[in-house]
Amino acid sequence: LMPIHTLDLNFLGVPRAIAVYAIPHKDGVVLIESGPGSTLANLDAALRQAGFAPEQVTDVLLTHIHLDHAGAAGALARRGARIHVHPRGAKHMLNPEKLLSSAKRIYRDDMDRLWGEFLPVPEAQLHVVEDEEEILIGGLRFVALDTPGHANHHYAYLFEGACFTGDVGGVRIPGPHHLRLPMPPPDFHIEKWRASIARLQKADIRRIIPTHFGIFDDPDWHLPRLREELDAVERWLESFMPADPPLEEIDRRFRAWAEIRSRAEGVPEEVIAVYETANPSWMTPAGIHRYWRKYRM
Repeated sequence: LMPIHTLDLNFLGVPRAIAVYAIPHKDGVVLIESGPGSTLANLDAALRQAGFAPEQVTDVLLTHIHLDHAGAAGALARRGARIHVHPRGAKHMLNPEKLLSSAKRIYRDDMDRLWGEFLPVPEAQLHVVEDEEEILIGGLRFVALDTPGHANHHYAYLFEGACFTGDVGGVRIPGPHHLRLPMPPPDFHIEKWRASIARLQKADIRRIIPTHFGIFDDPDWHLPRLREELDAVERWLESFMPADPPLEEIDRRFRAWAEIRSRAEGVPEEVIAVYETANPSWMTPAGIHRYWRKYRM
């Protein structure tokens, strides 16, 4: 088995919030995710620490195009890396203007501090990947699985019994067994997510590797637990959303509910802070609200 190196981007100075995974091959290194533009220097340093030169990166497989996963892809493409992406995300990698303007509405003055520069990927460097396509790179073989629910432009990648799950596999920080679901607008969708989990359960997965954060060898706990989390979120929605509460109330109630669940599972304060860096709770209410109004009202 090829070694998989976990590169910690130390996002906002917080360890274990965002990872990029590096796999060496005969012609260089493949990365899963690029991380945001703001951590490009950290990525280069982590590559060097793992024994690679940043110029050795030949390919970057993006699970999806959210800024924490794909923001530095354009910069890596300019150094010669080929960027692999879902068909629905491809146009935004070629021209990120629309993606960035919608992100600016959410992050406002924090855009640069959080995400840094998001450069377009030159068309010659972009490979649009089809569902179930085999991606062969220097003797390595990856298979893309279309897995919506968190985003409509989301792939999980299978590699030698491992599955890089992006965000559809949830957020799981090393420590007590605990999972959180990242549910931002505009694509959060319970039924699609449930179907994606079922699809992952049919694959022969021995290791689960979410972007947030690390390599876990217990898919038999992780995938059913992901499903349980989704069920719990759905029950919470069904008990609370029919009254059509305002967004501020959804925000207050959801944060309280999520915190109670974390504490009940013995997640210490400092680990909850890492979950909040990797998957800020304040983004979830808008995702929930949009899903409920669009699909359940």
